[in-house]
Amino acid sequence: MSPRLPTVLAAALACAALAAPSAFADSPTGGAAYRDGKAAQAPVTTAPATPVAPVPPVAPVPAATLVGDGTAVAPAGAPDAVVKVIAAANQIAMLPYRYGGGHRRFADTAYDCSGSVSFALNGAGLIPAPLASTGLMSWGDPDAGRWITVYSNKDHAFMVIAGLRFDTSGQRTTGSRWQPMDRSTRGFVARHPVGL
Repeated sequence: MSPRLPTVLAAALACAALAAPSAFADSPTGGAAYRDGKAAQAPVTTAPATPVAPVPPVAPVPAATLVGDGTAVAPAGAPDAVVKVIAAANQIAMLPYRYGGGHRRFADTAYDCSGSVSFALNGAGLIPAPLASTGLMSWGDPDAGRWITVYSNKDHAFMVIAGLRFDTSGQRTTGSRWQPMDRSTRGFVARHPVGL
């Protein structure tokens, strides 16, 4: 026998082994397969990703208009609840400030900050009874709303409706007043009516 024959035979067998499909390379169950005494994970097959349609940006809310008589006008296309909240706020927009005003009952002759916010929200049936500013901190849904946001902390509450602020502070005269949204909300909890 030629001394080269075992070497040639070994090389031929090695080539044949490389060309033949491995019985252990892929497991049909997706579990571990064994090759050379070691576990090898079978390739995972995945379905192609389903494309997700992009979410269209939310259009900005049209702003309410501040009128010279101290009232506000709801923007065209505003939801009915927004129109009603603005109309209710207009009813008390020039009344004086009184601590505790609007808390024994919605109808009063003067309002404090949370009493005026509660009165306006009740105009659209969004709140069943007057709440103090601390109660407004957990009312409704968290964060700023699209149309209406109530800002409150343990000392004060005010509301922004369609871009206008309804607040008992910020004017030379005290009382519930419509004014531009030009104050900081730092230190306030933002809440909003469900869906608004």
